[in-house]
Amino acid sequence: LQYMLQCGFPVSASPDSEFRLFKQIFIDIGDEQSLENDLSTYSSHLLNMKFFMKHATRDTLILIDEFGTGTEPQLGGAIAEATLEDLNRKKSFGVITTHYTNLKLLAERTPGLVNGAMLFDSNLMQPLFILQTGRPGSSFAFEIARKIGFPDHVLNAAKNKSGGKHVRFDEQLQQLEIDKLRLEKQQQQVNFTDDNLKILVEKYEVLYEELQKSSKLIIREAQEKAINIISNSNKAIEKTIREIKEAEADKGKTRQLREILEDTKLQLADEVLKNKPVQAPDSIQRKKRKSKPAGILHEIILRPPETGDYVRIQDAGIEGELVELKGDTAILNVNDVRLKTSAKKLVVIPRPKLIARRNSGYKSIINELNQKVANFSLSIDLRGKRADEARSELNKYIDDAILLNMREVDILHGKGFGILREIIREYLQSIDEIEHFGDAPIDQGGAGITRVVFRKD
Repeated sequence: LQYMLQCGFPVSASPDSEFRLFKQIFIDIGDEQSLENDLSTYSSHLLNMKFFMKHATRDTLILIDEFGTGTEPQLGGAIAEATLEDLNRKKSFGVITTHYTNLKLLAERTPGLVNGAMLFDSNLMQPLFILQTGRPGSSFAFEIARKIGFPDHVLNAAKNKSGGKHVRFDEQLQQLEIDKLRLEKQQQQVNFTDDNLKILVEKYEVLYEELQKSSKLIIREAQEKAINIISNSNKAIEKTIREIKEAEADKGKTRQLREILEDTKLQLADEVLKNKPVQAPDSIQRKKRKSKPAGILHEIILRPPETGDYVRIQDAGIEGELVELKGDTAILNVNDVRLKTSAKKLVVIPRPKLIARRNSGYKSIINELNQKVANFSLSIDLRGKRADEARSELNKYIDDAILLNMREVDILHGKGFGILREIIREYLQSIDEIEHFGDAPIDQGGAGITRVVFRKD
């Protein structure tokens, strides 16, 4: 592209791309060995390097492919490093490709030199054709050899011969690339979430303004309905008292009128809850006692739960008395059954006054707990799950384990690059009820399984 530009050809580039013109362009690409001139591959490269160092200036662009190759790697790498330092002192510009680790390290510590890498899909083992500057790239030598079918024993022998330090450096480069891609995806998710949050805030502000405008109208209508209900109830009571006086000593008639009055009260209470118009008293038909409402309205009390409060576990719908509160851990007494859960899941509700619900509630809770115990597994397999899926399933699984007072459970995540294991263990660190966690014993899965041990009551 640079050569085309300087020859006057239009180049394919984005509108914001920047070029500069150079007085000299030096290129060392390919194999210039020659039997006629008694030149080996390496000798031809050295002649080019000699020319570059002699004539390079600030207005020179130098392009070198596979810098330092063609001779013994350690010596060739040292000569390439010294040559690169000399060209850098001359302030020349250039693009150099290499697989030599010493040149990558030189660029990391030397002003004027910048590492770059072509991104590589380590799962599919194919290039992505994306240039990323600022860090060196891995050569993926062993991975590519494994993909094309090299025997494992040959690869293992090669790793031993190359030295553990070099292999670890290459593995660290690969891990850096994986972490970089993962962080970029997370950043995209954060940006997407921020955009959605801004939209939600704007919608909330609009809804809040509309609510403020309509609140006075709603309150006024409710007051008018309440006045009508009270007026109708007073009329019903006055009519009943009048009829009782007229009946005088007729006990049967008196009892009948009292029942009508009780039914009127029930109907009025029901209409208040339903927010409906109240019927006139003389149109009331007597209801059977068994049709009277037996439940109560469980509104939420907006304050943090305290010991002694009657509370509900939001996601489970279980209600009981809060008897112990330590940090985020809460102990509930649910019809003489002690349950442990997170205090964050509790909401305060009024204490029920009807005993009739206790037996049915007790049986329902016992049945639900028995069902959970019967279906609960001491391990969960999250292999192959995406991060959000794994976190959601793990959250529910850990909640159930705490609720059922389990002592320890296993989480299967596999080994791989360890990304899923890091996500899982980062989540586990936030759970106060967990005493400790770590790798399972080698004979039971090792690093592919995280064993979780919960605190004792």
